[in-house]
Amino acid sequence: MENNLIKEGKFSYVEAGEGRPIIILHGLMGALSNFDGVFNYFSNKGYKVIIPVLPIYNLPLLKTNVKNLSKFLKDFMEHKKIEKAILIGNSLGGHIALYFSKLNLKNVTGLVLAGSSGLYEKSMGDTYPKRGNYEYIQNKTQEVFYNPEVATKEVVDEVYASVNDRSRVIKTLAIAKSAIRHNMAKDLPSLNVPSCIIWGKQDSVTPPQVAEDFAKLLPDANLYWIDKCGHAPMMEHPEEFNKILESWLKERNL
Repeated sequence: MENNLIKEGKFSYVEAGEGRPIIILHGLMGALSNFDGVFNYFSNKGYKVIIPVLPIYNLPLLKTNVKNLSKFLKDFMEHKKIEKAILIGNSLGGHIALYFSKLNLKNVTGLVLAGSSGLYEKSMGDTYPKRGNYEYIQNKTQEVFYNPEVATKEVVDEVYASVNDRSRVIKTLAIAKSAIRHNMAKDLPSLNVPSCIIWGKQDSVTPPQVAEDFAKLLPDANLYWIDKCGHAPMMEHPEEFNKILESWLKERNL
């Protein structure tokens, strides 16, 4: 997917399909390819699906935070002349979607959260693999998934490169601290927008209780579980994820 990147000024993104806009926000260690299944499916279902590359490692250190990443999303939507979009976010991407919605609710058609941060931030710092040998990094990466085979060599290689890049490690820690500062618990009740929460029953990074808390605090939310699934349901069970999401979008007429 990264081979098809469109580059326009400070923005890089992939895009396919025509219709109502869906913007996908990847996680802290997430490649665009994590959303291959969602991207390919919904771009053929009457949606324009866009995945911007978030500048997590390109912002100045003092601006490496959830607030500035949500501002980047605002700038990106203005660049693309998108007034309203459905936002889909996994992990940090969900947190960015929530913070963006807090400031720009009129620009959000719907929210889709999968393993989102925003309530339970301790995990972001705790589970970020420290430097070590390849086997250690591989084991830590596999723990994110219910099925360790989802952590392919390509996925592990990306994580390994990140944890051995000093600049990336520093910015990852900055993001983790920012996530704690920008806890969304008090803001969620005011986000009156259709919200779809799709969660892995065996998510060890953002445990099931986090999904239940999101469902309680968001005023217009539906919660769906995927069994035998960890932190990235769109990767582990793409067909089930798409089926749930498509059904929800139809039900909500989005």
